[in-house]
This record gives sequence, C-alpha cells and structure tokens, in this order.
Amino acid sequence: MPIASEVDLAEVFFNEEDLPYEEEILRNAYSVKHWMRYVEHKRNAPRMIINTVFERALKELPGSYKLWYNYLKTLRKQVKGKCITDPEYEEANNAFERALVFMHKMPRIWMDYCAFMTSQCKITRTRQVFDRALRALPITQHHRIWPLYLEFLKRFDIPETAVRVWRRYLKLCPEDAEEYVEFLQSIGHLDEAAQQLASIVDNENFVSKHGKSNHQLWNELCELISKNPDKVRSLNVDGIIRGGLRRYTDQLGHLWNSLAGYYVRSGLFDRARDIYEEAIQTVTTVRDFSQVFDAYAQFEELSLSKVMEALERNPNPTEDDEIDVELRMARFECLMERRLLLLNSVLLRQNPHNVAEWHKRVELYDGKPHEIINTYTEAVHTVQPKLAVGKLYTLWVAFAKFYETNKQLTDARIVFEKAVQVDYLKVDELASVWCEWAEMEIRQEQYEQALKIMQRATAMPKRKVAYHDDTETVQMRVYKSLKLWSMYADLEESFGTFKTCKQVYDRIIDLKICTPQIIINYGMFLEEHNYFEEAFKAYEKGIALFKWPNVYDIWNTYLTKFLHRYGGQKLERARDLFEQCLDGCPPELTKNLYLLYAKLEEQHGLARHAMAVYERATTAVKEEEMYAMFNLYIKKAAEIYGIPRTRQIYEKAIEVLPEADSRKMCVLFAEMETKLGEIDRARAIYAHCSQMCDPRVTADFWQTWKEFEIRHGNEDTMREMLRIKRSIQATYNTQINMMSAALINAAVTAGEPPKDAMRALEVKAAETTARAIAAVGAAGGNIMFVRGETQGGTAKDDRVVNPDEIDIDDEDDDEDEGEEDGENGAPGGGPGGDDEDISKKVPIERQTIPAKVFGSLRRETEEESNGMDE
Repeated sequence: MPIASEVDLAEVFFNEEDLPYEEEILRNAYSVKHWMRYVEHKRNAPRMIINTVFERALKELPGSYKLWYNYLKTLRKQVKGKCITDPEYEEANNAFERALVFMHKMPRIWMDYCAFMTSQCKITRTRQVFDRALRALPITQHHRIWPLYLEFLKRFDIPETAVRVWRRYLKLCPEDAEEYVEFLQSIGHLDEAAQQLASIVDNENFVSKHGKSNHQLWNELCELISKNPDKVRSLNVDGIIRGGLRRYTDQLGHLWNSLAGYYVRSGLFDRARDIYEEAIQTVTTVRDFSQVFDAYAQFEELSLSKVMEALERNPNPTEDDEIDVELRMARFECLMERRLLLLNSVLLRQNPHNVAEWHKRVELYDGKPHEIINTYTEAVHTVQPKLAVGKLYTLWVAFAKFYETNKQLTDARIVFEKAVQVDYLKVDELASVWCEWAEMEIRQEQYEQALKIMQRATAMPKRKVAYHDDTETVQMRVYKSLKLWSMYADLEESFGTFKTCKQVYDRIIDLKICTPQIIINYGMFLEEHNYFEEAFKAYEKGIALFKWPNVYDIWNTYLTKFLHRYGGQKLERARDLFEQCLDGCPPELTKNLYLLYAKLEEQHGLARHAMAVYERATTAVKEEEMYAMFNLYIKKAAEIYGIPRTRQIYEKAIEVLPEADSRKMCVLFAEMETKLGEIDRARAIYAHCSQMCDPRVTADFWQTWKEFEIRHGNEDTMREMLRIKRSIQATYNTQINMMSAALINAAVTAGEPPKDAMRALEVKAAETTARAIAAVGAAGGNIMFVRGETQGGTAKDDRVVNPDEIDIDDEDDDEDEGEEDGENGAPGGGPGGDDEDISKKVPIERQTIPAKVFGSLRRETEEESNGMDE
C-alpha cells in the first residue's frame, strides 16, 4: 500500500462527516459493529480509503471473520473486469494469504480463494491452493472444495494432472466413478476408462447415480473395448465378454456381436467368423439368433464386396484371387441357405421335446434321405414322452411311413414294433400307432396281417386294470381303447366273417366301452345279414347301457327300424316300446318320438289313440315347441273329427300356452269361428284375448280385431271394441302407475321426504290414482260383452241377423221360439207375425253345410249309407 504523509492522511480521512465514527472507534476500537458501520459509511469512497479503513479494522481485530470476509469480497469487486495481469490481483491474493493465517479453518474463505485463483488462469498456483485447502480443512468439509477442484480440471487441458487428482477424489467418493469414466473418454484415455468400467462392473455393490443397471454398464464396457481394440490393451477382451455371456443369458446376441466386432476391427477375420459360427450354434432365442445372423451375413457380404473391389482394381488378377472370390461367394450362399435350418436348431435348443419342430426339420431336409433318417432317429431318442410338446407318436408314424414310401417295409415294421413299446403319456397315442400299423398293412393288401395286428393290440393283459389308472403303463390299458376296437370292428366287417365280427361287437359291449354309434353300427350290421331280432336285442343292450340324452339316437333308430320291419303286425309290442322310450325322456327330445308314435297309431291303430298321443305331446314337449305341436294336433283333429271338434283343443291351447303364443292361438281360433259363420263366438274370443294385449305392444292384434268388426260388425260393436281397448290400456297404465306409486310410497314411509316439488306432485298423483282404482273396484262388475243392434232392422229388434250364419235347427230353440210367439199373439206355438215380418224384410238364403265341419266321419257315414241303399 502506498505510504502517505500525515497531512495527506488527514485530508483523506478526517472530515466532519467521519468524526462521529472516529469518536466511536476511539472509545471502543475492538467493536466489530462500530467498524462495520464505519465501512458502510465509506461504501462509496475511493478504493484506497475503504481499503485503509478495512486495514485499520483488521489491525485491531485480526481474528474477525466478518471483517475479513467483507474485505476480501470488496477486493474481488474492485478487480472485477480488469486484466488478470493487473497489480491489484496480486494485492487481492496477498490479502487472501494474510486472511488464511487467521481463517485457515473457514471453508468459505478457501472456496472464494480457489475460485478467485481459477479465474486468474494460474494453473500450478491454483492447484497448490486447492491442495492447501484440502490439507487445512477437515475431511467432513472436503465435499465443498472438490466440486470446484473438478471444475478447474475440466476447464483446463491438463490430462495428467486431472487423472491424478481424479484418482485422489475417487478414494473419497467412489460412487462418482461414472463421471471419471466419462472424463477419461472425453480426453481419449480409453484404456484407463475401460479399466475403470471393468472395476465398476465387477463391484456388485456399485449403484449408478445415473440409474444405469449393471447390464447397461456391461454393454457400455463391451462397446468400448470392442470398438477400440488398438487403444484398449490392458484388458482381456475375450475373457470379459465371455464372462458377460455367462452372466447375462437374455442378451447374448449383442455380446456375441461385440466379441466378433472386436476381432473384425483387430483384423482377425477368421477368428471373427469362428465367433459368429459359435454364436449361431449356441444361442437359444430367435431374437439373439436374428441379431447374430444379420451381423454374420453383413460381415460376409462386406468381406466379399471388398475382395471383389480389390479384384476389379487389379488389372492382372491371379488364379488365387479368383479362387478366393469364389470361396467367399460360396461361403456367403451357404450361410443364406442354412438360415432356416439354423433357426430350427435354435427352436429345438429352446425345447428339444417339441415334436412339431422335429417335423419341420425333416421337411427342411427334403431330398436328403440320410439326413432325414438321422433326424428321425435323433428325434425319437431325444423326445421324452412325459415332456413332449405335441403328439410323440406322429414322429414314429412318420418315420415308418418314410420307409414305406421308399419300399422298405421290413424297416417300417421294425419301426412300428419299437413304437408300440414306447411308454406314451396317453393311451390314445399307443392306439393310434396300432391303427397306423394296421392301415399300412391294408395299403400293402396284407389283410390277414392287419387283422392279426388288431387282434394282438386288443388282447387282454394278464391282469385286469382300469383304463384311467395312470400308474399303469399304456400297454396294459390299451385293450380298452375305443379307437382300437372301432377299427378292429371295421376290419372284421370288411375282411372277416360274420361270426368273428359279431364276437368283436359283443366284446366291445362286454367291456362297456361302446358308444351309441357303435350300437347303431352293430344293429345295422346284423340287419344287413338278416338277423333282425338279434339287431333289436343289440339295440336293447345299448339302451340298457346309456341314459338320456345319449340314448336318444339308439331309441330313434330302434323304433324306426322296428316300425319299418313289422309295421302294424306287432302293435302292442310297438306301443310298449314307445311307452318305455317316453318314460323319462327329456322335453327337448320328445317331439320326434311323439310324432313317430302318433304316426303309428294313425296308420295302424285307432284314431282316438292317435289323438291321445297328440294331446300328451302338447304338454310333454318343451315350451318353445308347444305352439307348433298344438297346431299339428288341431290339424289332425280337423282331418279326423272335423273342425268343430277343434274348439276344445283351441281352448286348452289358449289356457296352456305362454302369453305370446296364446295370442296367436286366439287369432287362429277366431278366424276359424269366422269361417264357420260364428261371428259372436269369434267376437267373444277377440274380447277374451284382448285382456292380455297391451295396445302399445300388440298393435297387430287390435288392427286384426278392427278389421273383423269392419267386415262383420256394426257401429255398436266397433264402439264396444274401442271401449275395451281404452279399458285395457288404462289397466296397463294403472299397473305401471301403481308400481311407481308403490316405490314412492315406500320411500315416504321410510321417512324420506320428497326432495323437490316435482316429487311431491308425483306422490299426490299416485294417491289420486290409488283412490280411483279403489272406487272402480267398489263399483264391481266385470267388462261384459255388449251385443250390437240388428243390422237393417227396427229399434224393437234385439237380434243381429248374420248372413253367413249356418241355420241348424234345434228342438230346444224351436220350443223357445214357439213360447215367445205364443206370448206375442200367435196361439198354438205356430209361426207368429214378427217372424213373418222378419222373413218378409230380410231374405233368408239356405246354404249347404261345409264338409270340413264333419271331417272324415262324414265321409265314412256317407259311404255306409250308400252301401245300405245298394
């Protein structure tokens, strides 16, 4: 600091504004507060004055951190923006050095000094300051110095110094090893970076700050050492990557490619090719295989293209060069041809017990018989029955068929002989092998040999075992295989005798392994040889073995064949069979049986029996088929007894059927009555049906009734129909309102008041509706049919004259009419004046009665009368 004279100092410092601060300092020179107030007062003074105040203060209080901190801060501000060679920088450095004599344990002073020195670009001196700071401060405060130290190393190109300092830093913070690796890569020290990465990967307790997994670090290491073989020399690259192959078995493709790439970049192409071959022979996933194969193919293609380019540039190629090109071309083509086979090998390494993949491998060797035989042999020895995926027996069968196709029947029989001794997982597989063996003999026209094979396959074991007992071998249980016995029966039917075939079928039934189809086949076989009663016995055996619904096909076939054989000759026996069949038959299967029963009674029995069968059928079938059955019943009744007899059936149908079908039946009933001229009956039927027809849903019914009234009614009947319609609609609306009212009342009763005014109105409307319904009930009386007025008559007439009505005289009606005429002034019961007037006003036409009214009984009566006349 420059030396000033006493006069100069007086002129500089002592003015009237400073006197209060000077007096405070004179009274108490050791008060930091007084000195700080003085400094604050001199804040805007020249640099020399403010620095002089700080120097005076620090002379009195050299151990004050506050004074030193503010002094150093002021000095840094004073040199800010000046050239680093300015002498004021050195003054500030000296001040820091003097401060550290007293403040050497204060990390903030060291941090500011280190940052200040870094900005001056004095590398060696800055490094020494950092080292002094680390030595002076306790280790618990080193974490405040090291970030500044590392930033200093990254700022200047001092690789050797940086590496040494980083090594010191990693001893304190080994978790920052990744940053060290990145730094080494940035300065080109790849060998050191690889060593550091290898140590990180080997350390199982290392946790990445960047969230990288150990596998990702492995990949980075492999990529680093494989892409820089000329720079990374201190590590065993092959050993490191193979260690990764053993550790990370789910990412083998990338690691194999890294190892091969290392040798390619090292110029060891043959070694790289060996690595690729080893990789495609050992990987077990399709993804890894695809990665390795694509890289291998690319390597071969590039190698070939480089050699061909070199050959083109060479004006005088030698024979060796051409041979080398052809060799590389052949190697590349062979690789591409082997792709499917290599992929199949990968899948078989995944699961050597996959039968389908073995079949695909055989297809890949198409045209190479020796490879096919070797593949089949390897497959049947590799695949274990209990671990097989797919059907193992297909390998044995395909192996035998291969020999059969090549006319080596002896070898095929040897294969089958070995195949039937394999301990398969399921009995059905062994049965399939036996069947395939027999079919091969049939193809070779060795029919006797095929029968012997089936006889051998179905032979009884020495002791009886259960078919589903898994503790026994399949060879012990195969005698109960239905597949085996079915083929045996077919072979006996085709190539055996009647006796042997019958024995086979009887044996199947005795073993209780038959199916309904086996029973039917047995019966048809006996019928073909004219053993009808034996066939019926076979059917009865099958019926005894099975229950509903499985027995349905047997019953159906049995009854059909029986009726075809005997017709009406054994009617009682047939009836017994039908009754036995229908006893316990489920509703969904009864329809066809009842129709067959009724047909028998129609053709060979009595009409009343047939009608009784139809009547039973209407209630025995399931609900969905009842409507169709009633229609059939009505049709048959009309044909036999006439249309009037169907009225009882219609009434029963309307009562029994569901509501939807009942409506249809009512419409048909009304149409029938209309055709017979019974208009009032038809109207009454429509009125009855209307009680179950909501006008909003069944508009078709109401339209049909309306059209009926238009054709056959008058104004009163139409009005009555409309009244009934409104009544029914009100009934359905009332039911809905009552349901909603009940729900609302339930809520109110439970203590829940209406939530809003609209809900209160709904409650009030529900109460009004309930009172109206109660009033209607109190009035009493059902809705009755109202008869319309006489068409074209006077107001005195109460009867409706129907021009289509059939005039059928009845004695009771005549007597009633006679009494009425007597009362009206026609004595003796003769015709009165009113009848004469009606006969004069309304012309009465006589019509013949339709023949359908009487049915087949009318025809029978006419035939009998004609016979008597003759």
